[in-house]
Parts: sequence; structure tokens; C-alpha cells
Amino acid sequence: MFKRDKYLKITKILNDEELAALRKPRNDLVAEKFVGDDKYELLHGPFSKYERHISVKAEPEGVNQVVESFSWRLSIPFWGIFFSFLISKALPKRSKPWWSPPDRLNERSARVLGILACIQVIDGYLGSVITQTITFAADEFDHSSSQQGITLAVIRVGILISLGVLVIADKKGRRNVLLITLILAVFTTALGSLSPNFWFLGSTQLIARGLTTGMGILIGIIAAEELPKGSRAYGVSMLSLSAALGAGISVWVLPIADLNEKGWRIVYLVPLLFLPSLMRISKNLPESLRYKANSKIVKSETSSIQNKRKTEPFINKRLLLLAAVGFSLLIFAAPASQFQNDFLREYRGYSASGITAYWLLTSTPAGIAIFLAGRFADTHGRKKIASSGLLGGTIFIVLSYYSSGLLMWASHLFGAVLGSLTVALGVYGPELFSTNQRARSNGVIVVFGVLGSATGLLLVGYMTDLFDNYGHAFAIIAAGPLLAALLVMTKFPETARVELEDLNPGDVRPEISEN
Repeated sequence: MFKRDKYLKITKILNDEELAALRKPRNDLVAEKFVGDDKYELLHGPFSKYERHISVKAEPEGVNQVVESFSWRLSIPFWGIFFSFLISKALPKRSKPWWSPPDRLNERSARVLGILACIQVIDGYLGSVITQTITFAADEFDHSSSQQGITLAVIRVGILISLGVLVIADKKGRRNVLLITLILAVFTTALGSLSPNFWFLGSTQLIARGLTTGMGILIGIIAAEELPKGSRAYGVSMLSLSAALGAGISVWVLPIADLNEKGWRIVYLVPLLFLPSLMRISKNLPESLRYKANSKIVKSETSSIQNKRKTEPFINKRLLLLAAVGFSLLIFAAPASQFQNDFLREYRGYSASGITAYWLLTSTPAGIAIFLAGRFADTHGRKKIASSGLLGGTIFIVLSYYSSGLLMWASHLFGAVLGSLTVALGVYGPELFSTNQRARSNGVIVVFGVLGSATGLLLVGYMTDLFDNYGHAFAIIAAGPLLAALLVMTKFPETARVELEDLNPGDVRPEISEN
């Protein structure tokens, strides 16, 4: 936990009217309550401790020398060290900063989001490690592009493991299942460093990928269940940035693969270094309030709610739509990511260091777009943002696989930035299902997404060997995300700023069950 208190003192010369405004309890980045003697304490905000004090020295003609003092401690673990600088710049302005969530977070939700973001970094690393290293492992074990595609496709069978994880999470709770899955995923990934052959690597990754996928879904579900209605997409975007950071770390360490034919194995061991610290931080992760509320109410709910729950079908229109979009998107997105290194290495002659530079320079700007997409999805709606990302991202990524030199770099940059807007889709899954079905429903959606990714990997691997051209392969499968964009625009509901219980009438609000 981020435990160090921060202090800020500002001296101002104010007239009586300005002083009166300063003395009003603020309601922006933080909500205050007046406690007397020009002192204010925390009413609501992302702090575990907050105080403001005003000292006034009156001078003639309505002029006042004012000293405004702040003392605070953020409730955000680890990330607090970064946010404290932003907080210190925002507090004197008495306004909501551009980077803050649309709906203000309280102490609990800020703490939960911070912990989840830490776990998401590792999740992002684990999910990308095979992508970054498979071309180097294939060289050591002498395997072709189509064999890489088959391996990557088979790894997707691990979704059955994640589905099992999610079924357990609906029955037993989110927190403990998430932490156990995290530990197992890290150690299973590390086992891949000992691979005697390509198929052993694929087998360990099959298990690890299943666990990692389950982790990612649970992280998003806990965030949706804990965050306020106007900041759910914001939370998803912050978690996506954390996952991207984790994936970026796997890129940063990739040059190790150039040192030796077996250097790629070290990449699989890195998460072990972070696991002890991560487990210490995760001790402060509570069980989801909505899960606790709805698991308790099952035993004592009213007959009307019971009937509603009994008649709620598991397979419904929402599930089918999201499954179709997941399949259509991943048939393109998975191979576009997974084959990127092979394309750069085999068709453009890039070294591991060159691949690292390419990824960092073309994908890092997408982080800004991810953040903005989350905010815009909360303030302007999910549908516009998501469909724009699907259309624009697909077009430019296809172009990058037909290009070389500066045009290739620019096309991938625009594709990554626009494609990152699809983060708005990530909040639909947790929003559109009841608490007691949320995890397993999202698991089913991911199963269809994995089927799409496996199909795409097999098709692209086969067509690339057939045409000796990645561009032709991606141009054909681009039909998938274009169909997804059409479904989002015409069939999806708008869920921005709507409470989960209003979207799912069979659920019970946490505050009701707690009272």
C-alpha cells in the first residue's frame, strides 16, 4: 500500500468574495466536509486520508493573506507514487482534472482499481510472452510459419481451463480464485523455459494461457462490480493500459533473445521476480461487493426475484451478440498480433532489437488512445467509440502488412491507435449479465473469441505459406472485424452511465443487502 503522506501549502492574496468561495467545501476531485475552524476532511474521494486547512490574516480594504494547506494519502497502491504528482497539481485548482474518472472514485474503488492494475501488468506480460518468443523458439526447434500457427491455435484450447476458473468464480467468489490463478499462471509460464521441444512449450502455454485468460476476465469483472456507473469504461481503459505495460515489458526484455539461440527462455522467468511484491499488494484486495450482495441474497430473496432468476436464460440475445463480435474480431486481431514478429523478421529482415523498436514506437502512442477511449466511452457512449476502432484499426493494420519502410511504420501506428478504441467493447461483457452469471457468460464469450483467434491463426498461417504474402491473408480475414462493427452499430444497446442493476433487473444492489 502507498503509505507516505503528502503535503502542500499555498499562499494567496484574496479579496473577501474569493475567500468566501475558498471556504466552501469542495466537490470536484475530492468531496469535503466542514469540521470547524476552517478545517475540512474527506467526505468522498480516492484517499485514505485527506485534510485541508485555511489560515487567514486579514488586511485593510478587504484584502486577505491566505495560507491553504493540504495533507493527504492516496488509497491507490503502487500507482500512488505517480498519481501524487498529478494530485498536487490538481488540488489548488478546485476543478476536476482531465485525467480523472468521469465519476469520482472513493477510497475502496480506487484501492481495488490500483490492485487490479498491478495484477493486470503481469497478466499482460503472461499473455504476450508466447507472441514475442515463438519465432525464436521455432528457429531453435526448426519449425515453419504454418507449424507456428498450429501451435498458437492449439494453445487456445486452454480456454477450457479459463472457463472452469470462471464457473468457480461465480460459485465461490472473485478474489481468492483470481489470486490462486495468478500464482499458477506465473509458475506454469516459468516452466516453459525448460522446454526440451516445441510441443512441450506449446503444452505449458496451453495451461498458462487458459489461466491468464481467466485472470483477465476476472479482473475486468471485479472492476465493473466495484467502480461507479460513470467510470466503468474508464476503469477498463486503465486496466488495458496496465496490460499493455505488461506486454511492453515482454518487448523490452526481448533483445535477450539475440544474445544466444536459447536466450528467449529467460523471457519466461521474468514474472517470478515480481510475484512476491504482487502478493503483498493483493492482500488488500477485498471480495466484490456485488458478488457478496447477490450470493447472500440467494438464500433469502423474495419470491419475485426468485422467479426472475429462474426465468433468466443463460443463452440469450446478449450472449449470442457478444459471442459473434468476439469471434469476428479475434479472427483478425489474434493473427495480426501473433504473426507480427515473424513478418518483421522473415519478410522485412528485422532483428530482435529492431522488432523491439518497431513495437515500442508504433504501439506506445496507442496508450493515449486507450485512455481517451475509456473516458469517451463513459461520456459519449460505447457504440461510436467501439465501431470507429473496429473500422479504422482494421484498414490500417491490413495496409501495414502490404507495406515496408516508413509507410509500414505509419500504417501500424495509425492502426494501433485506432484499434485501441475497441477497448470500449471490453466493458460490455461485465455489464450485460447478472452477477451470478457474469463470469461464466464472459467465459463463453471468450471461448468464441478463442475459436475466432484459432481460426484466424490457422487461416493466416496456411494462406501465408500458400501466397508467400501476409498482406493477402489479412485482407481476406478483415471481413471479420468489419462484420463486428456492423453488429455493434446496429444491434448493441448503449450502456454508458447505467447501473448494473438497471441493466440486469434480477440483481440486488450492494447497499440494499448490506443494510
